[in-house]
Amino acid sequence: MFKPIELYIGLRYTRAKRRNHFVSFISLTSMLGIALGVTALITVISVMNGFEQELRERILGMVSHATVSGFGGPLEDWERVVKLADEQPRVEGAAPYINGEVMFTRGSQVSGGVVRGIEPELEATVSEVTGNMKAGSLQALEPGAFNIVLGNELAALMGVGVGDRITVVSPEARLSAAGILPRIKRFNVVGIFSVGHFQYDRSLALIHLEDAAKLFRTGDAVTGVRLKFDELMAAPHLARDFALGLPGLYRVRDWTQQHSNYFRAVKTEKTVMFIILTLIVAVAAFNIVSTLVMMVTDKQADIAILRTLGASPGSIMTIFIVQGAVIGFVGTLLGDIGGILLALNVEDLVPAIESLFGVQFLPADIYYISEVPSKLRWGDVTRITVVALVLSLVATLYPAWRAARTAPAEALRYE
Repeated sequence: MFKPIELYIGLRYTRAKRRNHFVSFISLTSMLGIALGVTALITVISVMNGFEQELRERILGMVSHATVSGFGGPLEDWERVVKLADEQPRVEGAAPYINGEVMFTRGSQVSGGVVRGIEPELEATVSEVTGNMKAGSLQALEPGAFNIVLGNELAALMGVGVGDRITVVSPEARLSAAGILPRIKRFNVVGIFSVGHFQYDRSLALIHLEDAAKLFRTGDAVTGVRLKFDELMAAPHLARDFALGLPGLYRVRDWTQQHSNYFRAVKTEKTVMFIILTLIVAVAAFNIVSTLVMMVTDKQADIAILRTLGASPGSIMTIFIVQGAVIGFVGTLLGDIGGILLALNVEDLVPAIESLFGVQFLPADIYYISEVPSKLRWGDVTRITVVALVLSLVATLYPAWRAARTAPAEALRYE
């Protein structure tokens, strides 16, 4: 005899009989509903993870892990800050910068943007621009030459390439015989970069630090110093420790403070999507209730005979819990397989669908990221699997309890 008997009978009841095909059909739809819910949940959470990672990497590729600026004004003694940063074992790079909002003009084309003055040698230690040059090189930014490197979207908008000239208009006015005029300077385009983040590719331009000091008349001061640590996620407490070791008053901000809205929004969206898609699994799990209630009604005589043979109410409950658990387990397993396969291949499937139907789901001029990334995390798969199995088991409790309360005499009265 198959042991334990409850498991044997529960598994036997999951198979279709001649007279209960409708019950088996409901069982099948319950399995498929759970499978679809788990597949959607794993895929969506993986895509949200991919967006979060891509957004973090692309933003931090230009923003750095932390910045040190003057308290209420420009940073005067930036050389000392860079020296102190170089002495820290967990600081991989430190580079000064000067930021200023400007207007770019060339012929009839006009566009607003940001000019960032950098030291080309130091910039490579805190930024990914060097590795994302489409044309030219950062090393062409020589002091006094008034050369400029543009984002590829900005260069395309202005219609310029390497070797062309572009005019930069600073909003800070100067007095002249003709009255108050903005400062205007012509720059030579010596490079074009593309970091894959539309905001920077569209509005950012890089010039040498000395040229930026002349353009914005900052003298020896800079906007701040950008820092890069050896571990991204440790940046908050590393930045705090570094700030405590600085002599004087400085403003130190890490990437979680500078771009908290982006990552908080992504985290909130991921949580909401998890809750919404879990409801799909819950609805499928409630189908198990319908299946088992109909099964209990159909098996009244069997239950009564088992009770007269000595089966306890707990055994009867176990039989129907096993049946519901099998439905939930199979559906969850199929959902896990489908979700994992889809999450691992969504980056290839989406371009194929876009090419087939001639559409673009994420236009680059609207979204920060124009591709659909995916990052499967096994912790998320485990959590989703546990939630689906728990919902399936909970759905079996009421029908199983109802079956356990079946009175043998009442059930066999009309048999």
